[in-house]
Amino acid sequence: MKYNRLTKEQFEELHQEFINFLASQSITADEWEKIKKDKPEVAEDELDVFSDLIWEGVLEKVTYLEHFSKHQMYLFNITMAEIKLVAVKVENEAIDVTTREGYQWLQSNLLNDAVNLYTSTKAVSEDRNKDIFALIKQGAVITKGKLFEYFNDMVENN
Repeated sequence: MKYNRLTKEQFEELHQEFINFLASQSITADEWEKIKKDKPEVAEDELDVFSDLIWEGVLEKVTYLEHFSKHQMYLFNITMAEIKLVAVKVENEAIDVTTREGYQWLQSNLLNDAVNLYTSTKAVSEDRNKDIFALIKQGAVITKGKLFEYFNDMVENN
């Protein structure tokens, strides 16, 4: 398995897609029940293959990720060739950017000496999706990139 198996809830949400996946392999509902009962290892393999297919489809479309911690925001823009990072670090221990108040403080104090912006770029490896999945496993979430674009514009215009 290349990624993680989908959760029970995710499988439930993707129930119809899983039925279509089984049908594409000419596995009927009755045959699936028999496989689960008589060959659980084969059923496990099918769940893993389906999970990887879903992850591949999702990861192919990812362009932006965000990861927040108490004092930092990591904002990623991922192209086919590179991963660009804009990191925002708050040097004030009293500020927690994961809270509404902390984030509002950051918005009002972007030019404060306690706020540092960093950028970095690295090439995507041979397996772009695996790079993205590694960031997601570390806590990053898929976004539309509004924060990245905002802070990237700030960095480029200063």
